[in-house]
Amino acid sequence: MSHLTQPPTSAPNPSQADSVIWTDPARHVVFDRWLSGLASAHGLLPASLRVASADASFRRYLRVDRHQGGSRIVMDAPPDRENSEPFVRIAALMQDAGLQAPEVLNWDPAHGFMLLSDLGDATLMSAIDPERPQANHGLYMQAVDVLVQWQLASRPGVLPPYDAALLHRELSLFPDWYLAQHRGVQLEGKNRDVLDHAFALIVQRNLAAPSVYVHRDFMPRNLMMPFQNEQLGVLDFQDAVYGPISYDIASLMRDAFLTWDEDFVLDITIRYWEKARKAGLMDFEDWHSDFGAFYRAVEWMGLQRHLKVAGIFARLTLRDGKPKYLADAPRFLHYIRTTCDRYRELGPLLKLIDDIEGTTPQVGFAYGRM
Repeated sequence: MSHLTQPPTSAPNPSQADSVIWTDPARHVVFDRWLSGLASAHGLLPASLRVASADASFRRYLRVDRHQGGSRIVMDAPPDRENSEPFVRIAALMQDAGLQAPEVLNWDPAHGFMLLSDLGDATLMSAIDPERPQANHGLYMQAVDVLVQWQLASRPGVLPPYDAALLHRELSLFPDWYLAQHRGVQLEGKNRDVLDHAFALIVQRNLAAPSVYVHRDFMPRNLMMPFQNEQLGVLDFQDAVYGPISYDIASLMRDAFLTWDEDFVLDITIRYWEKARKAGLMDFEDWHSDFGAFYRAVEWMGLQRHLKVAGIFARLTLRDGKPKYLADAPRFLHYIRTTCDRYRELGPLLKLIDDIEGTTPQVGFAYGRM
């Protein structure tokens, strides 16, 4: 989710584009009753209610002004479509870790309405200059600091495990939705064996990494520029799990909506590794002394994520009617093919994808084959 417009102190008249539309009149009535009941205690101006943003789920976010200035965010998450309990629990977990996450001020679990503190209107993505990588160095280092702080708070048994079952379930989105539904390809026989073998190898490699708290979508669209504080805010954390430490840095540097040259990716990833090493998070095998060993783990983790997200984006387009997501599929296919080309054991998967996509096999990648 991203909060898009910082409101004035007086109640505006929402524009047609920002006006809140309800497809269920009964839900609208229940919502108005809930918000009116909070207005006095929280100093809200219900007439100022307007759309703030929506995300890839069935949630949406509204903004409402306050009498004394500033604003609050309202989450509208129908309980038959979205379980909001993890959001509430993990928001508290993040705040306990000292992170800037939305504070849950009121929650109606029966109807899926939530009143939250407002982290402002500017995402990290909005501050990034995609044409000048080094101009964004400081912003990414702020993100790295937040990530290390989040990982340092990790404790086993608090968040669901990012285990083999979940990793495989996510990977299955690629053949089920990207290949079968989007490309019209049903894998059988040797081709299915190639995919299954690659998936087993990907899961095995990733489960070998030490576990920490994993945001699971740690990227500039879900980080907010400092707002009434000195730290980046964190959003969309409700799917957090306890799993491979390599995941969130892979998510940050191999973005779903933004591509960087490898030099910049390496630069920030090395700096993350150095900070994590000093914090005691790299005490695993030879990771403490060998960045290359850690970076290989990041690549294998990124591969799992990109296969999963390609499937998710196909599902969002074909099932949920959100075609803008699948437009980013070429970026994911590039990530997938680049990683497969780097490792010999992934060669059969690369050939399979090249055959399906009609792409030319990659030649001469700078790092060669490992």
